[in-house]
Amino acid sequence: MTNIVGIDLGTTYSVVAYIDDIGRPQIIKNEGKSITASCVEIDNDELIVGDQPEARFGKKGYKVGARFKRQMGETAEIQLGSRTFTPTDLSAAVLKKMRDVAEAANGPITEAVITIPANFMQEARDATMVAAKKAGISVKHIINEPTAAALYYCFKEGNSFDGKYVVYDLGGGTFDVSIVQANGTDIEVLATEGVSKLGGDDFDRAIRDIILDKYKEITGTEASEADIALADMAKLKIKLSEREKAPFLVNNDELVEVTREEFEDKIKPLINQAEFLCEAVLDEADISVSDVKGVLLAGGSTRVPAVRRSIAKAFKLEPIGTESVDEVVALGAALYAAMKSESSELNATQAASINKLKVSEIATYFFGTISVQYNQSKKVDELSNSIIISKGEKIPCSRTSEFFTMYENQTELSCRVTKSGSPETDPR
Repeated sequence: MTNIVGIDLGTTYSVVAYIDDIGRPQIIKNEGKSITASCVEIDNDELIVGDQPEARFGKKGYKVGARFKRQMGETAEIQLGSRTFTPTDLSAAVLKKMRDVAEAANGPITEAVITIPANFMQEARDATMVAAKKAGISVKHIINEPTAAALYYCFKEGNSFDGKYVVYDLGGGTFDVSIVQANGTDIEVLATEGVSKLGGDDFDRAIRDIILDKYKEITGTEASEADIALADMAKLKIKLSEREKAPFLVNNDELVEVTREEFEDKIKPLINQAEFLCEAVLDEADISVSDVKGVLLAGGSTRVPAVRRSIAKAFKLEPIGTESVDEVVALGAALYAAMKSESSELNATQAASINKLKVSEIATYFFGTISVQYNQSKKVDELSNSIIISKGEKIPCSRTSEFFTMYENQTELSCRVTKSGSPETDPR
C-alpha cells in the first residue's frame, strides 16, 4: 500500500496526515488523538515523546524538552537527564514518533513532506532536513506552512475559491501571513511575511506573568516561574477562549483568578505586531484590503478571540476556519507529498484527485553573494552584498550574474551565499 505522508513539525504540537486510496488527505491519529505534543523527556536512556512529557513540562522535578523548534539552526543545548541534546536532535525524536505513528497505521513511508515556517532562515531549514534524516525519514521536499494550509483549503473548496486570499498562520511558536492568488485549485503565492518567535507559547507566558503578579499582590510573597507550569498555562488559555475568567491554584495554597480582559491586555503588543505584519504583506503584494476575498486560518492560536477580532479588524472580513485549524497544515503537506511523488506511487483515483492541484511558491528572502566593488566616492575597494535573486520572485528560478577574479593567475576564491529580509548591500 502506498503511504504518502505530510508532517507538520510544530512548536507545541505535531501532526501527520496521509493520502487515502481515493486521493483525500486524512489525519493519522496517535492513540485516538489528531495532535501529538512536541515534548520530549528521557526515561532509562530512552526518549519519550508526547502526552507524558507534555504533562510534566515546566513542573518541578522534571526535565522536559519543548518549544525547541524556535531554536532550530542555532547552537543551543538542552539538558535532559545526564545527556545533552540540540534542537535538531529533539526534532528528530518528534519526527521519529510521527514516523512510527504513520507506519503503525499504513506501513513503511514511501514519500514524505515536512512543513516549515515561511520565515525560517536557511540554517533552520537545513536543520529540519537533518532532523528528518536522523528520524529515518527520506524527505525530498519541504513546504512553507501557510502554503500547505492554502493548498488544503483550496482542495477542500474546489472551484469556489477564486481571487486573492490571506493565509493567517499563528501556531504555538511562529507566525506567518501570506497572500495567495487562488484559481480553484491553482495556487500562486504572491507575498509572505512573518516572525519566528510569536505564538501560543508567548500567550502562555503572558498568562503566567499575570498569575505571578497577582499571587504577589495577594500574598505579599513571590512565586517562581517553576511553580507555574507552562503546560497548565496552555490549558488555562483554552479556558479563557471559552469563558470570561478562569481560576488557577498556585502552590496548592492560593487560588488566583485570571480574566479574559487581563489576558487580552497582556498580549496586546503581540497582536499589534501581527497586525503590523498583516499591513506589510498587503504592501508587499501591492494590494489593498478590498482586494482580499477571504482570510484562511491555520494554527491553534487562531482560536483566541482577541486574535480573531484582530484579523477582522485588519482585513475587514470574518476569517474562514475549520474546527481543526491545528490539522490544515499537515493535510496540505500530505497533498503536496502526493503532488511531488512519482506517478507510479499513485493509483488512478489518487492521480486524478492530485492532478488538478498546482502550487507556485516565491522566494521569501533576498539571495546574493559577497563580492568586491569599487567605491567611486571613497576611491577604495569594498565588500558588497550583490543581490542575485530578489524576495518575491517565483521559484524555482535561475539567475546568472558575472563576477571576475581580483588579479591575474588567481587560483582560489571564496563564494558565500547570503540571505536577507531586505535588499541590503552592506555585508556586515
